[in-house]
Order: sequence, then C-alpha cells, then structure tokens
Amino acid sequence: MSLKNIAEGSFKETNLENGFWLLEFSNEETEAQRFERDIDNSFIQMHFCLRGNAKFHFNNGSYTFDVLDKRSILLYNPQQKLPLNLEIRPKTTLISLLISIEKFHSLFSKEANYIPFLSEENINRKYYDDSDIRSTVLVVLQQIINANINSSIRNLYIKGKIYELLSLHFQKDEASNGEYCPFLVDERDVIKIRKAKDIVIARMSEPPSLQELANEIGLNLKKLKEGFKQVYGNTVYSFLFDYKMDFARKLLEKNQLNVNEIGLQVGYSTSSHFIAAFKKKYGTTPKQYVIGFNKK
Repeated sequence: MSLKNIAEGSFKETNLENGFWLLEFSNEETEAQRFERDIDNSFIQMHFCLRGNAKFHFNNGSYTFDVLDKRSILLYNPQQKLPLNLEIRPKTTLISLLISIEKFHSLFSKEANYIPFLSEENINRKYYDDSDIRSTVLVVLQQIINANINSSIRNLYIKGKIYELLSLHFQKDEASNGEYCPFLVDERDVIKIRKAKDIVIARMSEPPSLQELANEIGLNLKKLKEGFKQVYGNTVYSFLFDYKMDFARKLLEKNQLNVNEIGLQVGYSTSSHFIAAFKKKYGTTPKQYVIGFNKK
C-alpha cells in the first residue's frame, strides 16, 4: 500500500480489523492533494464527501468522476481492481471505507435480498451507486471526524460508529416500499448518464430538452430519465435547478456581479424570476443572503 503527496495532518487511517479500513481526508490547503493506494478486487469502496469535492481517476486517467458535496459513492467490481487514485480538492473533507466482501457479507447476510451486490444473481457483477448522504449518516460522519477519544478506546468507538453508519446508509426507505434502488447497468450507460449531467451543467443558461439530451448521449428517453434519477437521486431538471442555485450562491459570495448578471449566467432572463427561484431554494432573497454572508 502506498501514500503519495498528502500533506501532514491531512490524512488519518484506522485499521478497524482485518479487511476493514477507515480513511479520513481533510484538505485545508489552497491546492489539490493526491492520494494513491492499491486495492484488490475483493473490496467494496464507500466514499462520503462531507464538504467540497474530490475526483477519482481510473485507467491511467482515461476515466474520471467526481464525488460531490454531501454525496456518497459506492464501488465494487469483483472482475478487476479499482485502485484509489484520488484528487482531493481544496477545502474538502472526505471519509472512505474499504470493506472486504467477506466482511460485508458477515454484517449483512440477512439483508442480501435488498442490497444488490450481495444477491446470488449479482455476485459476479460490478456495482456502482451515487447518492445523497442521508442526514442521519451525516451526523455519524461528523461524530467520527470530531472524535476526541483516548487512543486506547478510539478504535472501539470508531468501529461502533462505522457499524451505525452502515446500518443507516443501507436502511430500507419505507417511502419506496422497502426497495433499495440499484443502478446495475453497463458501465457505458453510466458514462452516458454522466455525459448528460456534464451537458446540462455546461449549457445551464439554455439547457437542451430531455429528448434532445437523450439523442445527444445515445440513450432512449426512458433510460435517460430513470438512469439519471438513480445515479444522481433526482430528475434532470431538479438536479440542474439545485446546481444552478448553488452556482449562483457561490457567485453571490464572491460579490463581483450584481443579481441581474448572476441570474443571466444561470439562465433567468429577468431578475425577478431568478430572485423567486433563489428564494424557493434557500428561503431568502439573493440580496438578503449576501447581507447575511457578509456579516459572518
């Protein structure tokens, strides 16, 4: 196992037991940091981004994807290694769990019917999931980050919190009739869905229609809509709305453009429409937000 280019104090590793690792990253620098580690194909990887964002590089950089703020990624591929080649952006906090499939089976053997990669039919299939971090899981992650426990019992405390985190992360959603919603598709479809996300972000001021987007990425409309929601946890336009409001919020914090200019950048022809959208998202107007931000 190797460690590269991680600044002092930015990385903490806890070996909970054989086949069970916790990695904590906190980049408070102004430049991105890199972390590399060989991991064999018997491990499930779970990555939780508490703030900021990080980028994973695969196949010598030919394939990358982001782990965004308040989102989690789960990766498992029994057919090939998925070594960590991680770029941790400035002001980013990330927690990663590396769990052997044997250890995972021992924890969740009775739940295999709704955790996709544990079922018999999927035992040799790769699995990928990208979802919002549940609020209950965020609380546990913060407790892990802030743990100020005597070193002799820290591992026991952390191990208990990891078990709590896993149970909350995989808890059945009663609102969806107890079904865990997997995204078990060909990796080529995953790449197309990610391309759709990149397209709507790049053209957020004038986004394409869903049919135009489906045609451009080479998926039918049904697959686009279902796949996008499963990967990003939201519809295309709801995802775009959240992205635009977050983008606008960051522009407001820089205090370099006025409200009308920011509204135009994110696709609103009138400032009144932008103000209404911003208030819908954040419960306050852009002007009130700036005043509150400047008081911090």
